[in-house]
Parts: sequence; C-alpha cells; structure tokens
Amino acid sequence: MQVILLERVAKLGQMGDVVEVKPGFARNYLLLQGKALTASKENIAQFEAQKADLEAKNEETRADAEKIADTLGGEQFVVIRQASDGGNLYGSVTTRDAAEVCKEAGHDVDRRQVIIRTPIKELGLHEVELHLHPEVITTITLNVARSPEEAEIQAQGKSIQELAAEEEAQAEFEIAELFDDIGAAQLDELETEVEQASGEPAVQEKEELDEKLSDDDQ
Repeated sequence: MQVILLERVAKLGQMGDVVEVKPGFARNYLLLQGKALTASKENIAQFEAQKADLEAKNEETRADAEKIADTLGGEQFVVIRQASDGGNLYGSVTTRDAAEVCKEAGHDVDRRQVIIRTPIKELGLHEVELHLHPEVITTITLNVARSPEEAEIQAQGKSIQELAAEEEAQAEFEIAELFDDIGAAQLDELETEVEQASGEPAVQEKEELDEKLSDDDQ
C-alpha cells in the first residue's frame, strides 16, 4: 500500500515522500496517527497545496521539541518502587511512569513519546528515550530505587547489590575480629592465672592453648 508522509518517519522517509508499506501498518499506525495519507491523486494534490503550511508547522513543533530536549537531555529522575532484597521489582516501570516523573518536574511529556527498549524490572539506573518530535530524540535516566536514600547511593554509581555485599563482608570481618579478640583474652587470662599459681611463665600451658585454638580454627 502506498502512502504519502505528512512528517518524517524513522526508517521510512521524510515529509512528502510516497512510500510503500504494509496495509496493517498504514491503517493501524500511519493513517491513525495522522502521519500519512493514502497516496491517491487527490491526497497528493492536497498535500502539495498544504505543503508550505505543513513545513512551517513542522519547524515550529521541532523548535519547541528542541527546547524541551535541551532541558531534559541527560537528566536523572527518581522512581520509587517496592522490590525484593535481590533488587527485582514487584512489577515494572512503564512509559506512563516515565512521563509522569517528567511532568512532575515541569516538563510536558506524553507517554507515547517514551521508548523503553528493555523492560525495567529491577532496581538501578535505566536509560529511556524520549521521541519529542520525529527529528528530535533525547535520553533521560530513571533511578529506580526503594527509597530516596537508596536512590542517592545509586546516583553515586553503586548498586544496592554491591552495597549489600560490602555490608555483609564488613559484618563477617567484625565477627572474625571479635573471635580473635576473645581468643587472645582467654590466653592472656590463663597465662596470668598459671603464673600467679607457680610464679613462672606457663610455657607448656600456653602451647597447649595455642594448639587448641589452632584446632578450633580448623
């Protein structure tokens, strides 16, 4: 099926191009969204008559989109969601969610302008495309976290999983140090008791305790 494009369509053509597309794509997207007309003689003549107005309108909307892109491009927005300790979301972040956080920040973005290439189903930083105009595309980052505090940590380049691993390693290190301190204290206490009883350093008893502690560690 042949259509005439009323605006630039990615991977298809520029405004005014007559292109061949599948009937379903034409009916369900191009014609429905007002991006094209069937390429009949009447519609081509109508386009030529309105071409100057369409081009002027396109320039105006593109300029507006570029202003929004200059403000939004590279920005990071926090999205608070519930998730498991492993970082998996109970649900997913949608195009509507992305549009809403932009609107909350004062930017007029429609969810149909949001493109999420890979489903967002876990905590972390996720890049999202904004197609603000057929010729203007920019990218924002969604910082998906369970709390503002976690979002701040992620914004600094650390994942929640990395933070949990660091905390676990620190806890294990502190426990190991605690047992070392307890073992050393017991050894010192026994040496003192034996020396007080005999008046001499208890070398043999110390060696036996050292051996016992070594066996316990193994």
